Amino acid sequence: MAPVSPEKALNVGPSKIEVAYERFGDFRSPPVLLVMGVAAQMINWPDDFCAGLVARGLQVIRFDNRDAGLSSHFHDAPAPDLAAALAGDTSSASYTLSDMAADTVGLLDALGLDSAHIVGASMGAMIAQMIAIEHPARVRSLTSMMSTTGGPSVGRPRPEALAAMAGRPPATREEVIEQMVRVSRVVRSPGFEPDEAGVRERAGRAYDRAYDPLGAARQGIAAIASGDRTARLRSVAAPTLVIHGADDAMCDVSGGRATAEAVPGAELVVIDGMGHDLPRALWPEISSRIADLVRRAEAASAVRR
Repeated sequence: MAPVSPEKALNVGPSKIEVAYERFGDFRSPPVLLVMGVAAQMINWPDDFCAGLVARGLQVIRFDNRDAGLSSHFHDAPAPDLAAALAGDTSSASYTLSDMAADTVGLLDALGLDSAHIVGASMGAMIAQMIAIEHPARVRSLTSMMSTTGGPSVGRPRPEALAAMAGRPPATREEVIEQMVRVSRVVRSPGFEPDEAGVRERAGRAYDRAYDPLGAARQGIAAIASGDRTARLRSVAAPTLVIHGADDAMCDVSGGRATAEAVPGAELVVIDGMGHDLPRALWPEISSRIADLVRRAEAASAVRR
C-alpha cells in the first residue's frame, strides 16, 4: 500500500530535528500514530498491518524515531556506554524518553494535528506512555504493546534474549540480516507461523535506509535513564489498551500487567503464543482491537463536546 503522502522530513519539536514519516488513508479519518521500538524503523510496522488499520476507517502515520532510519541521528553525541547503563550508570545518556516524546508531539504539530490515537510497541510504547503522561491533551487514546512501566522488577528479558543480542555489532548488510534472524528466532511468537523471509526483507530494507548501531545504543540508554513510570502512569486519563504476549522473551508479560494496573481503567489483553513481534496471523485481531478503542474514544469525545 503506497502512502497518501510521500516520506518527508520536517524540523520538529524543541530539538528541531528532522523526522521522516509516511501517512496512509483518508486525512479526515481519526489519526493513529504508530511509534516503534529500539533500533527499529517505521518499516517495522508492516505495510499490510497499516493497510488493515486503514481498512477499518483510520488514518495511519508511521515515522522514524530520532537515531533511526531517515530521521536525525546524533552522531556528534558522546559515545554511548550501554554496558555501564545496564549496570546503573546512565551518565552517557544523550537524551531521554521525554525528548523522544517531544519529538513525536512535534510531528503532530508539523502535521497540523492537535491530538492523535497513539500506538506504541516495545520502547515505542514507553514513548507513547510518556506522551500520555507529559502531553495528555495530545493523546485521544493510548495503546501500549509488548512493553513495561520501567519498574525494575517487571518486564525483564529472558537471558536467552539478551544473549542473542550480545557481541559486537554486525558490520555488513548480510551480518545485520543474519543477526536479526537469530534474534527473531529467540523472541518471535512461538504459537504462530514464523516469517523468516519477512524478517530478512525488513532487515535488508532497514540497512539500506540507514544503519547506526550507536544510535540504537543511544535509544536503549534513553529508555534505561528514564526510570520507573509507574507512579506517573496513574495520572493517565486517556482510554488505554495494553496488549502483551504471554510468551514474550524480550519483555516479560509482567510488564504489560504492571502497565495495565498502573493506568486507571486500562484494558489488558494477554495473547497466548505471542512473543515480542507482530505475527501476521494476529494482525486482524490487533488492528480490530485498536480500531475498537479508537471508536470508543472518539464517541466519548463527541459526547463531551
